[in-house]
Amino acid sequence: MTNRYVLDSYALLALLNDEPGAARVEDLLRQAEAGETDLSLSVINLGELAYIIERRWGPEKLRAILAYIEATKIQLATANQPRVLAAAHIKAQNPLSYADAFAAALTQELNATLLTGDPEFEAVSSQMTIEWLAKPV
Repeated sequence: MTNRYVLDSYALLALLNDEPGAARVEDLLRQAEAGETDLSLSVINLGELAYIIERRWGPEKLRAILAYIEATKIQLATANQPRVLAAAHIKAQNPLSYADAFAAALTQELNATLLTGDPEFEAVSSQMTIEWLAKPV
């Protein structure tokens, strides 16, 4: 049986910045490459990651990182109408960002584990399985 994980921008930024949890993200990327686990990322969270990277490091670094992500086994989940409405419902009911609501909605849809360290997800921790890369304060 294959494990399923949803990544949010926090997980990928931890990897890129070599922060706590980076080794776990690397491990899951290796597992996905070997077909042992499924990794998903909402395109909304990809957009969030893109603007953060471009703001911090510029467009050239963004192009390199997007090429890296494309070369991995991370499956990008589109923002179709059911996913948008599921994210909107989560956002309406919980104090978290709209982008984070997409990660939460995708996690629920796929019956996956969310990989994050973002303390905003504490608000929905009773609604899904979360693997914390860093302990929320």
